Amino acid sequence: MQVSLNWLSTHLDLSSFSTPQLSDLLTFAGIEVEGIEEKGVSSDKVIVAQIQSFEPLPNSDKLSICQVDDGSGSLRQIVCGAKNFKAGDKVPLALPGAVLPGGFQISEGKLRGVVSNGMMCSAKELGIGEDTGGLWILDGGLPVGKPLNQIVESDTLFDLEITPNRSDLLSHLGLARELAALTGLSLKSERDHRKTTSTARAAKADEVALEDTEGCPYYTARVIKGVKVGPSPEWLKTRLESIGLRPINNIVDITNYVMMEMGQSLHCFDLDKLQGGIAVRRAKEGEKILALDGQEYSLLVEDLVITDGQRPVAIAGVMGGEETGVVEGSTNILLEAAYFAPSTVRRTARRLNLHSDSSYRFERGIDPQQVHGGSDLATKLILEIAGGTAEAEIRVAGEAPTLVNDVVLDEVRAHKLLGISELKTEEAHDILSKLGLIKKSGDAAASTWSIPSYRLDLLRSVDLVEEIARVIGLDRVPAKFTAAFAQGDGTDKIYDHAMQLRQALANRGFNEAQTLRLIATGQTNDALGNPTGGLAALKNPLSEDHTTLRPSIVPGLLASAALNVRQGADRLRLFEIGRVFLKMPNGMVREEERLAILLSGPVAPSTWHAREPKAADIFDLRGLVESLPGVSSVEIKPLKDNGTFLLHSELKAGNRVLGWIAQVHPARARALDARTPVYVVELLLSALRQGSAGPAKFTDLPRFPSITRDVAFELSTDVSNAKVTAFFGSVKEPLLISTALFDVFADPSGTKLPKDRKSLAWTLTYRASDKTLETAEVDAAHSRIVAALEKALPVVVRR
Repeated sequence: MQVSLNWLSTHLDLSSFSTPQLSDLLTFAGIEVEGIEEKGVSSDKVIVAQIQSFEPLPNSDKLSICQVDDGSGSLRQIVCGAKNFKAGDKVPLALPGAVLPGGFQISEGKLRGVVSNGMMCSAKELGIGEDTGGLWILDGGLPVGKPLNQIVESDTLFDLEITPNRSDLLSHLGLARELAALTGLSLKSERDHRKTTSTARAAKADEVALEDTEGCPYYTARVIKGVKVGPSPEWLKTRLESIGLRPINNIVDITNYVMMEMGQSLHCFDLDKLQGGIAVRRAKEGEKILALDGQEYSLLVEDLVITDGQRPVAIAGVMGGEETGVVEGSTNILLEAAYFAPSTVRRTARRLNLHSDSSYRFERGIDPQQVHGGSDLATKLILEIAGGTAEAEIRVAGEAPTLVNDVVLDEVRAHKLLGISELKTEEAHDILSKLGLIKKSGDAAASTWSIPSYRLDLLRSVDLVEEIARVIGLDRVPAKFTAAFAQGDGTDKIYDHAMQLRQALANRGFNEAQTLRLIATGQTNDALGNPTGGLAALKNPLSEDHTTLRPSIVPGLLASAALNVRQGADRLRLFEIGRVFLKMPNGMVREEERLAILLSGPVAPSTWHAREPKAADIFDLRGLVESLPGVSSVEIKPLKDNGTFLLHSELKAGNRVLGWIAQVHPARARALDARTPVYVVELLLSALRQGSAGPAKFTDLPRFPSITRDVAFELSTDVSNAKVTAFFGSVKEPLLISTALFDVFADPSGTKLPKDRKSLAWTLTYRASDKTLETAEVDAAHSRIVAALEKALPVVVRR
C-alpha cells in the first residue's frame, strides 16, 4: 500500500521525525517497509512558463516550434511533441542544467536541425503524477518564472506491506493512529468516524432490500441530487496522484479519497440509470455484468451482487457496473456504503480474478461501525466540490455487526511473557490506551479492556501482550539465557545423512528438484520399484493431474526432465530426496523416504576440444551410486523389463536392498523429447543409512608392489556377469586385493564363438602387506582361485 507522508501529516505532526526514523518505527512495529520514494521537484531550474505562440515543425506530423515566456524578458524557443496545449497555457519548463527524476539532465540541443533551449514537461516526467498524454497544464494564475518547487510541495511515499490481520492500517487515518501510539504524539483528528452528522431511517422495501444478510448484514444508501460531475480540485487530484491513483472525476475521486483516508470502500451509482430500488442478493444462474474495467463477467449463484431489481449493477465489494457508473452528465447519484462479509468478497474476487482496492479491504475486513461515518464524509465532500442537495436522512437496511468483544488481560502472565522486570503496569496500560483501547475494570491479577471496532485482530489476552511488546520495542526484553547444547538424536542423524547425500550430488554437478507428491494416474507407469500393494488414490482429487499419492519419485523427475528438454537443456542431472506412499495389501498406506536420480546427456559439457562428448550410460549412473555416502559396492539383480524401463535391476549391498536402477524405454524417452538415453535410479534412504560408516577412514599407502594375473574363460550367455562378480567377491584368498573385468567378446555370427557363448577376461591383483611377493606365491594363489571358479560356475578357462 502506498502511503503519503503529506497526507499522514494532516492527522499527525511528524515534522520532528526523519524518513529513516519513521521507517524504523514502522519496521520494528511489524509493518514491513518495502520501499521509500521521494517525490517532487527539487531543482530550481524547473519553472512556470507561458506558451506565447507555436507553429508546426516543417516535415513533422507531431513536433511544434514553441515560443515560450520564461520570465527573463525574452522568449525562449522550445521544440515540443505534445498536442494538448494552446497559446496562453502555462506549463512546467525545465531549463538547461535541470536534473529530472531518474537523473535525466536537460541541455540545449537540436531536433531535426531546430534549436530547442529546454524541455516543457508532463507531470510524469517531473515525478509528480501519471501520464496524461501531454504537458502538465498549470493554473493560469501562477506567476511566470517562479520555480515549481515553490509551488508544488514535495512528498515522501512509503510502500508498505500490511499483514492480512491488520486491516485497520489500510488507510491514512489507521496508520496515523498507529504512529500516534508509537511516537506518543496526539492526533489532530478523531480516532475514527463513528460519530455521524446525518440521521438514519430504515429503508423501505422498494428502496433497499437485503435478501442475503449473511453476505451483507448492513447496507446504507444516500441520494444526492443536482451534482455537477467534472474534474476534481487540485488538492484532491494531488492527494490521489501522490499514492498512484489516477483522477477520474470529482465523484469517483471522492469515493477513492474516503477509502484511502479512513478505509471505508464506497460506490456511487447514477440514480437515473437505476431501474428500481437496490436489492442485495446472490446472483442467478446465467447472469452477467459489464464491470467498470470494460470486461463482462459471468456470475455464479454464490456471487453476491447489487441489483436494481432488474439486473446486477455491481459485484458486491469488488467492482461496480459500467452501465450505472457516474460519468460526465450525471446529475443524480446514489451513494452506497456497506459492510460485506470478507469470505464472500474473497471467493468472488479470486474466482473472477478481479481484484480492486475495494475488494482488497473488504477481503481483510473493514470496520462496520464506521460505514455510516464514511457515507457522511463522502456526502460532505460531494456537496462542497460537486454541489447538489443530499437527502436529510440516510437509508439503512440491516444492522452493523459487532465484531469485537471485551478482552481480559491476564496481568501476571503478561509480565511473565514480556520478561521486563522494570515494566510497570501503569506503562503497559498507557500503551493500550494510546492504541485506542479503553480500560473498563481491573485489579492486580486481571483487567478488562474494550476493543476499538477497527481492531479486529485483538481477540485474546496474549494479543494485548503482543501490542505492548510492539510499542515498547523488543530491545527492552533482557537476554537472560544463551543457547544450550542439545545432544544429537536419531532425527539429527537422519537429517545429516540426507544433507551429505545432497552435498555429494551437488558436488558432482547434479541439481536438486522438488516435485509434487500428487501425480496423475497415468504417471504411475513411470514408477520405479516394486510396490507390494495398489496405489494410494485420493477420494476427492482437486484435478485430474493430482489424483494419486506418488509411489515413486521418478514420475516427477521424468516430468521435470521433459520440461527442461523442451527449454533447450541437453545435459540433465537431477535428483530429489522425498517421501513416497505405498499402499499395503491390508489397505494401510506406508510412507518411505527415498532418493531418486536422473541422468541423461553428455558426460561433460561440450568444449572446443570435445565438441560431442560421450553420452552418459547406465555404468556412469552405477558408478555415481557407488560413490554415495553409505554405499561401498553394489550387486545387481536383473528384473523383468516393462514398457517403461529397460535394464531394470535391483541394487543390493549384501542382504540389503538399496533400490532400483533402469534405463527409460526409448519410446518413453522419445515422448519426453529426450535426444539421448535417460537413466534413473531410486534408492531407499533407510538402506543407505545402514551402510553409512560415519566419518571417512584413511589407510596408509601400500609399501610393497602388486602383481596382476589375467584369467579368460568362456561361459553361456545366460550366465550374468553379476554371478561372476559375486564369485570373486566371495573369494577368501588373503593375497587377492581387487578384481576387474576388462574384456567381453561375443560373436553373433557364430564363426569364432558359438552364438550362445561369450568370453570374459578379468584382471586379478595380488599384494602382501608385509613383503614383496614372489612369482611362485602369486601363481599358487591364482591357481587356487581359477580352480574354485571352475567348480563354482559353468565356465571353460582358456589356458
